Amino acid sequence: MELYYTFSVLIVLASFFAYLNLRFLKLPGTIGIMIIAMLVSVGIRLLGDSYFPSTTKHFFDLIKEFDFNEILMGAMLNFLLFAGALHVNMADLKEQKVPIMIYSTVSVVLSALIISMLLYYIAPILGIKIPYIFCLVFGTLISPTDPIVVLGVLKEAKVPKRIETKIVGESLFNDGVAVVMFAVVLKMATDPAFDMSFSSIAWLFAKEGIGGLLLGAVLGFSASKVMKKIDDYKVSVLITLSIVMGGFLIAQSLHVSSPLAMVVAGLIIGNYGKKVAMSEVTQDYLGKFWELIDEILNAILFLFIGFELLLLPDLNKQLLTGLVAIFIVLFSRLTSIVLPWKFFDIFKFFGIRSAYNKGSLMVLVWGGIRGGVSIALVLSMPEGEYKNLLLEITYIVVLFSIVVQGLTVGKLAKRVLEKE
Repeated sequence: MELYYTFSVLIVLASFFAYLNLRFLKLPGTIGIMIIAMLVSVGIRLLGDSYFPSTTKHFFDLIKEFDFNEILMGAMLNFLLFAGALHVNMADLKEQKVPIMIYSTVSVVLSALIISMLLYYIAPILGIKIPYIFCLVFGTLISPTDPIVVLGVLKEAKVPKRIETKIVGESLFNDGVAVVMFAVVLKMATDPAFDMSFSSIAWLFAKEGIGGLLLGAVLGFSASKVMKKIDDYKVSVLITLSIVMGGFLIAQSLHVSSPLAMVVAGLIIGNYGKKVAMSEVTQDYLGKFWELIDEILNAILFLFIGFELLLLPDLNKQLLTGLVAIFIVLFSRLTSIVLPWKFFDIFKFFGIRSAYNKGSLMVLVWGGIRGGVSIALVLSMPEGEYKNLLLEITYIVVLFSIVVQGLTVGKLAKRVLEKE
């Protein structure tokens, strides 16, 4: 009943804020909801205790009790990744499979290392002492672009399809890699008994990553085969829901990556399944159903990112560090994208070429938006000396990424296209 009450409040607020944004601000829907939620949060912190103390306390308790990490990483992320992958054209991904694979693996690891090293050496200049292992924790949680935010922002920014596919393709797959990497680094930072041998870490990565891909393939093809025999839109919707919800339970029990499983399952059903198992009517209903799910959950996600401001102890205290972290993250994003791009010359001998020119690389760098996944990961850290510090820095980076990058990536893409 408490969970139902919490979601009821969030849905009411999300719909009200969405109306205000559409009526007055006229910003992209998700970003507008987040900005209004932030303004409300600031108002509550400044005036709440003086004018409506009991309501303020009740709302604070509601936000604190909402397990953002569990809800996002355990439930919402699977729905949103499946919904996003369902509408991605597999042919477009295949055309850029090598760059997408490299940018979603090598670039994520490279970015985490660059961020951790820069933060470790710059933090003392700002009067902050933080061990390198916690700098690496920050690097791993802030390196992945958030597929949920990227899908939502690019769709509303009207970025050209060919560039959107490149950014979305990377963001869909780098999430699974980053979550596993974060789990390993966090274990190293907080568990002295953790086996840090190369073989154990490699096995954990292989099990989570490859296992997630295989599970997603099994779920996607099995669902497509089943739907082929019935072709009924109501049952097809139920089957896709069972894939997401049941697939998550299976992934948890097998200890494999559920985000990767949902991406693969969504890609297969959205391409192979639609082609062999669905009539146009079924495709239309299925697409609209998952588009609606995507819109509702995105609204709740951005709403909560805005209200997350209420949980930060003192954002002003780490404002300078957060601003420096923004430049560190952008520099690492640029470096981790450009270096692999330079090395694509090696693959030309094998007939593999990158379709990423300098213009699309600029959009790829600026379109690497951070979001709720980074906040959920930092919130999952056990209570300790550095959790609040990393939470505040992460929030500042995510806030800049969503508002500034999210609102300008469409304009940048159009400008780049005009010059091509």
